[in-house]
Amino acid sequence: MERILVIQTAFIGDAILTLPMIQKLKKDNTSSKIDVVCIPSTLEIFSSSPNVENAIVLDKKGKHKSITGLWKFIKELRKNNYTRIYSPHRSFRSSFIVMNLKVKETYGFSNASFRHVYYNLIEYIPSHHEVRRNLNLIGFDSDNDWKILPEVRVPELSRIKVENYLSEINFDNKVISIAPGSVWNTKKYPAEYFESIIKYLTENTFKVILTGSEKEKQLCDSLKEKFNQNVYSSAGVFTLVETVELIKRTRLLITNDSASTHLGMCANIPVLTLYCSTVPQFGFFPYNNSSSFLSFNDLYCKPCGIHGYEKCPVKNFACGYNLKPEIVISKIKEMLND
Repeated sequence: MERILVIQTAFIGDAILTLPMIQKLKKDNTSSKIDVVCIPSTLEIFSSSPNVENAIVLDKKGKHKSITGLWKFIKELRKNNYTRIYSPHRSFRSSFIVMNLKVKETYGFSNASFRHVYYNLIEYIPSHHEVRRNLNLIGFDSDNDWKILPEVRVPELSRIKVENYLSEINFDNKVISIAPGSVWNTKKYPAEYFESIIKYLTENTFKVILTGSEKEKQLCDSLKEKFNQNVYSSAGVFTLVETVELIKRTRLLITNDSASTHLGMCANIPVLTLYCSTVPQFGFFPYNNSSSFLSFNDLYCKPCGIHGYEKCPVKNFACGYNLKPEIVISKIKEMLND
């Protein structure tokens, strides 16, 4: 039986956007087993994919950080006798792993570090969505058929956990989910603007569930505390896959350019992504038919980077503050009325 290895050791959002490629790869190679090398924070994502045989953790900040630790990791991988390797991740470390596994059929992007180690180099097209770029890596490209949604399995106990939570807040069909956080501060839509949006929603009989990780709990709790009722914080309560199950029950997800956008694609619900320092043209926008995005682009300094910064480089955060709550509320009305 053929064993295929996919190397994706980037962030949570990148991991989710690798799933459609894996799904297509499995569909075209039904008898093959697909393993994924990932990082600890994305283990849950790949373990939840029905198309991944094994998710293998590369702890690049821990026991595999040193060259000795990395070499031991590679020696263990060699035992699996892979026949093909696909590496959407373009780092030197990923290329080093590929080189030392000594597999003949390997695929990497043309802008990968140490790219000469790949037997097959695939052009990285900046104008394409990340899902489409990853599909290009396995030889699939289509103007229309690339919009494959990522699939994750939600365990029954997780479903029950979400259902119990929703029953406690008297869940109905007028619930909106909002993910106000991000790893990068310049990707965060202003908290006071989110407050204005929540105020509009609650005044129009909607309930709001704020979602996020444990690190975003303080932000979510501070927004919740501004309101007496109908606003709930679930930050730190649910895992990534449980969050998919949670937002799947809501009418709309409003989020920054962050992993939550891609969790929304797993849930296949309407997603409104708000871009501050980044732009949709980087290829990480929500792509199902019911979703949309907003971005104030008339700025000389935008985009200031593909990821973002701790602080605005020009110290005015105009990309966030010029995207007024009224603009967002108008788009919300439009999406809810569709």
